[in-house]
Amino acid sequence: MQKRHVLAGLSLATCLVAPTQLLAAPAPDTSLSQRHKFSIPSQPLSGALRALSAQAGIRILFPYDEVANIRSRRVEGWLSTDDALSQLLAGTELRRSPAGAGVIALITPPNRSAVRRRPLAIQFAQASGTATLDGLAMAPAPEPAAESAPIIVTGTRQTTRTVAESLAPIDVLGEKDLEASGKQSVRDLLGTLVPSINVSNNGAGASWAVRTLSLRGLGGDQLLVLVNGKRRHNTATLFINGSVQNGQSPPDLDLIPGNAIQRIEVLRDGASAQYGSDAIAGVVNIILKNDTQGGAALTMGSTADNGGWQGRWQIDKGFAIGPDGGYIHLSGEGVLQDNTVVNSSPITSNPFYPTGDARNADPDRIRARYGQPQVIGGNASYDAMMPVGGDMELYSFGTYSKRHAAGWLTYRNPAALNNILEIYPEGYIPRIHVYDEDFQVAGGLRGEIGGGIHVDLSTSYAQDEVKYAQTTSLNPSMGPASPTHFYLGKIRFDEWTSNLDFSKELDIGLAGPLSVAVGAEYKKNKFLIGPGDPESYIDGGYVSPAGSWFAGATRTGVGSQGVTGFLPEGSGNWSRDNWSAYINLEGQIVEGLEFGLAGRHEDYSDFGTTDTGKASLRIEPFRGFAIRGTASTGFRAPTLQQQHYASSSTINVTVNGVNQLLPVQALPVDGVAARALGAQPLKPEKSTNFSAGIVLTPAPNFNVTVDAYQIKVRDRILLSETLSGTVVMNALAAAGIQGIAGGLIFSNAADTRTRGLDIVSTYRAGLGDLGTATISLSANFNKTIFTHIDPVPAEILESKLVLIGRAKQGDLSEGTPRDKLIGNILWEKGDFNLNLRATRYGKIYQRASAAVYHTADFQSCTANSPGCLYDYVDEKLSPKTILDLELGYKLTQGVKISVGANNLLNTYPNKLKPVNRTAGSLYNAYAPYGISGGFYYGRLNLEF
Repeated sequence: MQKRHVLAGLSLATCLVAPTQLLAAPAPDTSLSQRHKFSIPSQPLSGALRALSAQAGIRILFPYDEVANIRSRRVEGWLSTDDALSQLLAGTELRRSPAGAGVIALITPPNRSAVRRRPLAIQFAQASGTATLDGLAMAPAPEPAAESAPIIVTGTRQTTRTVAESLAPIDVLGEKDLEASGKQSVRDLLGTLVPSINVSNNGAGASWAVRTLSLRGLGGDQLLVLVNGKRRHNTATLFINGSVQNGQSPPDLDLIPGNAIQRIEVLRDGASAQYGSDAIAGVVNIILKNDTQGGAALTMGSTADNGGWQGRWQIDKGFAIGPDGGYIHLSGEGVLQDNTVVNSSPITSNPFYPTGDARNADPDRIRARYGQPQVIGGNASYDAMMPVGGDMELYSFGTYSKRHAAGWLTYRNPAALNNILEIYPEGYIPRIHVYDEDFQVAGGLRGEIGGGIHVDLSTSYAQDEVKYAQTTSLNPSMGPASPTHFYLGKIRFDEWTSNLDFSKELDIGLAGPLSVAVGAEYKKNKFLIGPGDPESYIDGGYVSPAGSWFAGATRTGVGSQGVTGFLPEGSGNWSRDNWSAYINLEGQIVEGLEFGLAGRHEDYSDFGTTDTGKASLRIEPFRGFAIRGTASTGFRAPTLQQQHYASSSTINVTVNGVNQLLPVQALPVDGVAARALGAQPLKPEKSTNFSAGIVLTPAPNFNVTVDAYQIKVRDRILLSETLSGTVVMNALAAAGIQGIAGGLIFSNAADTRTRGLDIVSTYRAGLGDLGTATISLSANFNKTIFTHIDPVPAEILESKLVLIGRAKQGDLSEGTPRDKLIGNILWEKGDFNLNLRATRYGKIYQRASAAVYHTADFQSCTANSPGCLYDYVDEKLSPKTILDLELGYKLTQGVKISVGANNLLNTYPNKLKPVNRTAGSLYNAYAPYGISGGFYYGRLNLEF
């Protein structure tokens, strides 16, 4: 009976295939030995066979009932058609039967009787797609593409694992997600689409142009960024004076062209044992495009109230190289962004003008210019591959960026000690300029070396150089002779990383093959600080002459105002290197029970060795429901920037209960001043991560994941509160640092614990004549507490100073939303699509670092005046819901126009209390959605 079914199917296929193809005398089929570039994700075997048919240009006959419940392995890389088919059929009882040149028939052994097929239940896969049995009533229709189960490459060394099968929670953002998000940068896109990621939108001083993101409430430098699975370098800049992300130098995601990205995978789980330092919170892996398609886009837009127009031009195209499927994909984008100037509050300083000036009676003192930076820049990238030898391929990819960002700092009023009336009779606002040049180039050789062993030998070199300049500023200590333009110096960070990785699948009698991966890594880092022009840091000793404003007074403010230039004493070169080795095991013990184990050893030249491990388990008692959990240890090495950065910025310092703008310097931990204040050499952070969750697939195209987690970080590296007072001033003077009102130092002074819950659900619905809809609801609930804070160093104990005070504790525990919820609907009908997203940010607190004098309605007052209070004035950001909307329409094949809005309702964060409106600030910059209001845009997309 079984043979008759097969013969009947083959007979039917004969009607669809030229008789000469099926009846000719058997001859060697050269089409099976031809090599092709295969990219077939793990999926139902029927779909995988159709994909192989299309990619190899052959026809395949197969019994549908036999493959209906079989899931294929992933097939990736340059293989012969025969080898690719063998990989798909491995572990099944399907065998090939001669059927003519360019045609393959799959049958089961004659003695197989366990499965009874329906008559004629044979599928016919053909590259042209014109001849199939789908039209026959007895032939099942092809299955829909498994869009909800993309193959992942992050957090696993296997090549067949999907999102739903992952041992740890992971998000995959595809090209459709990237296009429909409406965001202009990779950083903002991640903050918009991943509920456990929040973006920092505030900063000051030399790090003002850098924006960072956090995952699961941890810092931006506790999140590892990869590009094509290779480590991405950090920015040279130290993010300072920026609230919740203080003291960090994470990778700058704005320097990767958005149109170069094929997809982004976000692993929400500790992964130091798999990838090394920085992966305490998780991993972001950015996969570049590797096809030969192309496209272009032009986006133009502006905010509703504050200017800030933006233009972004993008183009990318892939090209075939050679006859064996080599390729290179090139991408480039240009960015123009103007400053926004957000409403500010009047400057309350008295006197505003010198005493006796009649203009002091004018209450209209709005001078500040807060908002987003002005940016002119471009990013370029490439991704290339060339087959060599039998099963090997050379590959390379890289990025290059150049960017000039400029923005306004804090206003100085005419009567201030740090102003020279002869230069700026109306006061001034320093304008900082950041010139960033960045590149990374990676290359390697990968493939199979025999015996099923895969090897990947790679090396990557990266550099980020940042130069700083300042205009509309001055050095008050030089008096009227001060210049107004300053070169502040430069910093540079270099990273060279080389990897050798081996992997192989072993059959040791388990339900599935045991995947074994071992490898080693060598990494070398360099950090450089170059001094600025002398005028940017010297003390000119200017004393106001008799008869002038401040007659006889030595002017405060040494060096350029806003940001002081890097001093020769703090400049230099520093380097370190480390090597590491790892092993990773993944396998299936029995059907429905999978495990993963990983271990890593690291050896650093400057602080010694560390070992980390990870264990994962996934149990699927029945189809559509799985339980997963992980336990891991992690670490993060202190960056060279944290160890050696030295620069000063003018920030808010509370002196005698009054907020004042004064210069404060970051002090290297190995410097004389920092050691005098009790600083110790930095140690690596160490973490312990636990997570547990469930994966539900209650219906086709509907999945839900719920994951709880706990992350304990020991010896957390934190930047201190602003340290000021007599002891600090004496330490600075002893180190030869003049004109500085306070210092900031790094320390391993605290332990923290973060607990949270991630919920992600997606449903893809067919609406008949109304098209299709993809509906997603996701949420993150997160809480961080301090479990230990080291005693205050004896050197500053008597001064009642603390390293980690209430403001720093508040930044980490309450400075990001306690909860974040995202609801998204993507509706597509024909050539039209609509994407509507609502994001609710939970409450945020900004804790004050010092008590100030204020009235009951939070106005500034002087000590001992009637009704004047003296205590901490904290700020609360109320929960807000931000709506984003985009409408798109395809005018014709390859041409699409879209209009949209980020922050459709033009929502602003809460206003600051009057006593906290330092130098005219009005809105609370802790808001993750920024202070510039709604952004409205139009976009033209081309495909070619």
